Amino acid sequence: MEKKTDDVWGALRAFIANRFNLHIDKANETEVVDSISRNSIFVGGPLWTLIFAIIIASVGLNVNSTAVIIGAMLISPLMGPIMGIGLGIGTNDFELVKKGGRNLLIATFISIITSTIYFYITPLHEAQSELLARTTPSIWDVFIAFTGGLAGIIAATRRDKSNVIPGVAIATALMPPLCTAGYGLAMGNWPFFFGALYLFFINSLFICISTYLIVRFLKFDKKHFEDPGVEKKVSRYILISVLLTVIPSIYLAYGIVQKSIFENNAQTFIREQFNFKTTQVINRNLRYAKGEKEIDLLLIGDELPQTTVNSIKGSLKKYKLEGTTLRIRQGLNARQEIDFSQIKASIMEDVFKKENQSGSALKADKLAQPLPDIRPELIALFPEIKSYSLSNTVVSRLDTQSRDTLTLFSAEVSKMPNASNQVKIRSWLKSRLKVDSLKAIYSSN
Repeated sequence: MEKKTDDVWGALRAFIANRFNLHIDKANETEVVDSISRNSIFVGGPLWTLIFAIIIASVGLNVNSTAVIIGAMLISPLMGPIMGIGLGIGTNDFELVKKGGRNLLIATFISIITSTIYFYITPLHEAQSELLARTTPSIWDVFIAFTGGLAGIIAATRRDKSNVIPGVAIATALMPPLCTAGYGLAMGNWPFFFGALYLFFINSLFICISTYLIVRFLKFDKKHFEDPGVEKKVSRYILISVLLTVIPSIYLAYGIVQKSIFENNAQTFIREQFNFKTTQVINRNLRYAKGEKEIDLLLIGDELPQTTVNSIKGSLKKYKLEGTTLRIRQGLNARQEIDFSQIKASIMEDVFKKENQSGSALKADKLAQPLPDIRPELIALFPEIKSYSLSNTVVSRLDTQSRDTLTLFSAEVSKMPNASNQVKIRSWLKSRLKVDSLKAIYSSN
């Protein structure tokens, strides 16, 4: 019996080892190194390809076209030098590391300059949602860059090339952050510039790390030197380069993970603790920076008693939000932040949602559709807007007795926008929210 069990486990281990064996279909090591080394150089054709790809990606970001951006990423040659750096570190080839690093810096500089020129001369200067999405990295960007890099280097080491490399180029999104950095430089928006460069650095770094790991797993031959002193010096330089790269990456990745965990816990906390029939959260703002955590909520409806507020604050620990400052604005404090149109919109939304449960299913579905959080984009594009509310409502027309759905946007502004800016805001909202009917209401203290 024991012998049969051992045979079964042995067969299972052999099956798994054979199925997941990366040495099967592995290309000749010299060919892999030569191919990656060639793709690490930006001279002539690859350089012009990069410039044209940057222009295409910039246009895609400018007009908010996902298809155009994907096309630019497909023809981008930026993966070459990044994988070259990882391969050089894994094979003790300091010359390849220097070559990859030098060409990556050149490619980055040319990409930013090209996109800066484009965004400086284009008549369209508004930051669209595709561009705004490339200003800050998240934990998902780190995960995609790392796993995408693993897929990319595995594909590069196969005898039969597939369409994996273009797919990795799309998934890891190296081009859009550089274009966004160019936009920030052209518009003088430094948070955009440094945020996009940060995202590009994160993507490049984890692609490089994943390349190194696969190269070492496949046991590529390390470069040896006739002079032991030179070999020792090269190994020391590579070790210093790795430490200077990996240590900051660990810190950055840890910060991104902590921020993502905080935001997820905070959303769960708000959803579960502020589930009241007569009180509603109409605006939320989560802040996580340098260890300072804050949840800022704006409420309308019946004012929560202090005992309830204290009980809610006491439950922060339950959601792993220790040390988080909970700021609740309601009553007089809330009325300083919103106007009656916001309250009207919120009430209308609740009333019509209940009414449509027994009415038209189509209108009910549209009303129930969650509206996106556009606060970061409003801050960047229209700084004169101090607070806003957004809701789907139903409008009953008395003359025709018809009922239509309408998206209502109500904002308190520091300065009333002129007619031209109101048209611009309304057009952007319709495009961003993907709605046909929208009403914008403004109030100013």
